[in-house]
Amino acid sequence: MSDNAPELRASDADRERVADVLRDALAEGRLDMEEFGERLDATYRARTYGELEPLTRDLPVGAAPAPRVDMVKRPAPGDGSWEGRIVGGDDSPAWAVAVLSGFQRKGRWTAPKRLNCVAFWGGGEIDLREANFADREIEINCVAVMGGVQVIVPPGVEVVVRGVGVMGGFDHREDGVLGEPGGPRVIVSGFAFWGGVGVERKLTRAQKQELREERRREKLERKAGRRELPTPGSDGD
Repeated sequence: MSDNAPELRASDADRERVADVLRDALAEGRLDMEEFGERLDATYRARTYGELEPLTRDLPVGAAPAPRVDMVKRPAPGDGSWEGRIVGGDDSPAWAVAVLSGFQRKGRWTAPKRLNCVAFWGGGEIDLREANFADREIEINCVAVMGGVQVIVPPGVEVVVRGVGVMGGFDHREDGVLGEPGGPRVIVSGFAFWGGVGVERKLTRAQKQELREERRREKLERKAGRRELPTPGSDGD
């Protein structure tokens, strides 16, 4: 984070980077569950860099970097082809944990080769519509105990569901749906106990906009066609 810009507004990605540091600290025993919960709640409430910085000041920063100010607006990755979105990365598993709270991965981010999600009396969302992929095949392992995890994939992604529900639900509706040539494969595994794991396919923002434009063009064409039709009783010559 830039020390001379503490009042700049933090983004969702900045909050998620801090949350990753806290989760690593919990896994390493540097924070107990109470401290972790307090800091995670403060992370998602934070609105500025100045509010985020103290939350990791006494923690080592490992794979997840501290929030930083990036004044350059980055273009959207690639031209929509899958080749440009499979970018490689670290093979070590990543974590997303919600204990009496929530987590969210969405927008421009890189989905790791293996992502372990835990929701205990909480909820989480993994949205892959705008994401890059660390590998052509990734696994999202979900454990939902009296909580829920929602996995959202874009069209063109092959989905394999291997999870089970015990007094809970594991969504298999997208299981076996073939993807586009060159597209990634997403394996959703794990189990749900008194909870649920949903797998849903949704259009990206660009695809939604394209669909709206297509419908608008079709509507204009239909109107133009009706104007060209001869009126009843008129000479057809």
